[in-house]
Amino acid sequence: MLTTEYDQLSKKILDLDPKVRFAGVANNKGELVAGGQKDSVEKLLAEDDVKMSIHYALQKRDLYTNLAYKIGHETSSITEYEKVTMITVPINSSELFLISTEPRADYLKIIDAVRSEINTSAD
Repeated sequence: MLTTEYDQLSKKILDLDPKVRFAGVANNKGELVAGGQKDSVEKLLAEDDVKMSIHYALQKRDLYTNLAYKIGHETSSITEYEKVTMITVPINSSELFLISTEPRADYLKIIDAVRSEINTSAD
């Protein structure tokens, strides 16, 4: 996928559900290459904290990759916090789709929409 396609995907996911706060793509260097936060939501993290959050998401993916030979490859990850829920969906070996939502959003609907768009673009 191209960055413009990732921007379109991010916008689709932001518009999919009112509880989605952020949608974007990070590369394996921890750089946000597409997407962003909804204008209408209060920022919970400063720019440096966002970078740290991306770093942790990549670190977590790398940890689970070590078990892939036994349990299969990660298809998504959901981490619930008191104020926000973080969702990651691997796009390929070097990019992750990142989503943050208000607590109790319909995670599976959001994950299914991301996977559907990624798979459609891969065809």
